[in-house]
Amino acid sequence: MVSKKEQITPREINVVNIVVSAALGHDIPLEKMAATLSNTEYNPEQFPGLVIRIKDPKTSALIFSSGKIVCTGARTMANVRESIRKIIKSLEKINVKIKAEPEVNIQNIVAAGSVGMALNLNILAMKLENTEYEPEQFPGLVYKLPEQHATFLLFSNGKIVCTGTKSEAEVHKALDKLIENLKKAKTEK
Repeated sequence: MVSKKEQITPREINVVNIVVSAALGHDIPLEKMAATLSNTEYNPEQFPGLVIRIKDPKTSALIFSSGKIVCTGARTMANVRESIRKIIKSLEKINVKIKAEPEVNIQNIVAAGSVGMALNLNILAMKLENTEYEPEQFPGLVYKLPEQHATFLLFSNGKIVCTGTKSEAEVHKALDKLIENLKKAKTEK
C-alpha cells in the first residue's frame, strides 16, 4: 500500500506541435507555385519563403526557392510525413518532380500538459535555478533545464508547456526531471 505522501503526482503531457525541416533536393519556382495553388501566400518583398497551408492534417509549411522547407503544426510524425507528401503532390501540379524521399529533421517539439498540482511560482522562482519570472509581464514562470535541452512554462494552476526537445522520449525525460525538481523544491526549507 502506498501512503498519500508517496503517491505519484498525476501528470500528463501531449505533443501539440512538431517543427521539422527538410530539403526537397530541387529548386522550387515559388512565383509559379503561388500563382497556381490557392492555399499559398507569397510576398517576396516581405519574406523570401512561400507559405502553404494544408487542411488535413492541419499544418503549414514555409517553402524556399532552394527546396528547403520548414513544416509546423503537426502533432505526430505521421502527420509530418503526410503533410510533406501533400506538398510534393502540389509541386507535381506545376511540373516539379521530387524523386527522393526528403530527409526530415525535427527542430523542436512543443508539448502541453499538467503536473497535477498547484504551483507557487514566487517560491519556485527563488528555489529553482535557471528561472525567469516577471508576473507583471507574463503569468508563467520560465524554467530552463539545460541538461535536458528543454524549457518549461509553468503556471500556478499546474499547467505546463515544454519546448526545445527533439523527440517524445526527450519530452517525457524532461517532464520526469521537472517533477523531481519540483518535489525537491517543495521539501526544501
